[in-house]
Amino acid sequence: MPIFRRALICATVAATGLALTPQAFAQAKLKVAAIYTVPVEQQWVSRIDKALKAAVARGDIEYVFSENVSNADYERVMRGYAEGGHTLIVGESFAVEAAARKVAKDYPKVNFLVGSGGKPQAPNFGVFDNYIQEPAYLSGMIAGGMTKTNKIGMVGGFPIPEVNRLMNAFMAGAKETNPKVEFTVSFINSWFDPPKAKEAAFAMIDKGADVLYAERFGVSDAAKEKGKLAIGNVINTQDKYPDTVVASALWNMEPTIELAIKSVKAGKFEAKAYGEYSMMKHKGSELAPLGTFEKKVPPEIVTKMMAKQKAILAGQFTVKVDDTQPKAVVK
Repeated sequence: MPIFRRALICATVAATGLALTPQAFAQAKLKVAAIYTVPVEQQWVSRIDKALKAAVARGDIEYVFSENVSNADYERVMRGYAEGGHTLIVGESFAVEAAARKVAKDYPKVNFLVGSGGKPQAPNFGVFDNYIQEPAYLSGMIAGGMTKTNKIGMVGGFPIPEVNRLMNAFMAGAKETNPKVEFTVSFINSWFDPPKAKEAAFAMIDKGADVLYAERFGVSDAAKEKGKLAIGNVINTQDKYPDTVVASALWNMEPTIELAIKSVKAGKFEAKAYGEYSMMKHKGSELAPLGTFEKKVPPEIVTKMMAKQKAILAGQFTVKVDDTQPKAVVK
């Protein structure tokens, strides 16, 4: 599989050539690299890329990344960045855990912040994940109030904990506002195959689903073509589907990335689990504005959702983290 590399450099320093103090120069030279196994526009990694580009815009880092890196090439690419003087390496190692951890062990002075289902590895391997089950629950509440057939279709990538917990939270939210709702669940066994996700969604629509949970790209396209509704995941695509995407659970990677950059600059990077910084209390996730559907969602559903959101932020309600594979619910 071809590997594509791109670089984003601190534009202010490069463009102006202004004299810098040693401290400012050292900070400007913090080199960050990211390794993505999918195209950078894929929704999950796009949120990491967005946060890193924001750090570039602030003048905090230099940033390069490789996309479409195959599992077989992952270790080689990671070693290349470690050898190249990058102080912080960001990636997602779900399918290459052993290789990524081996590289981290071989380069103890390099800091690694990696999407992983495993535990941190001292002294330099921190892990993160998109713990956005809270807005997923809220989006489910909206979905439960929008379905007219009481049938919701759900299309996911792989039935792994990182996906399962969001789908289960969504289902729990939908059942809160609509106890009669039924679910059809399908996994396409790919992180990026829009045509396959689209076909899976079509099959669910044929069985009566009028609201679709779009964990993968392609689902909203099917909903749009058939005049059905969709609920987004990780990113907000309502601008592309203004009459289709009702709500989305958003992942904001900025709190995690900003913390990592600050700790690396201070020489205090910790090999710990950073998942909590994806939660709503840290502004690591949120429910996207209803936008074009603001006046289309029943007011009583919005009221219930807002009350639940307030309870979550106040610590009065905790969305259960259920990593088990979601099952179809037919009554």
